[in-house]
Amino acid sequence: MEPDQKIFLGSKKQNKDRRLNEALSRTPHERFLFFLKMIEEMHFFETNHPHSNRSKNNFIVE
Repeated sequence: MEPDQKIFLGSKKQNKDRRLNEALSRTPHERFLFFLKMIEEMHFFETNHPHSNRSKNNFIVE
């Protein structure tokens, strides 16, 4: 977590509205950079390989 980020506690609707307002307040250039950063972060979550517990028939929360 970056030092200037804060944890927000609120209802699902409050958090959705907050995220929407944050997204709409960005310029098109900032939105594109945010998108590229998000894609780069998603690269760390590999989905091509099955979970190692799947062959053991263990309970897996996905």
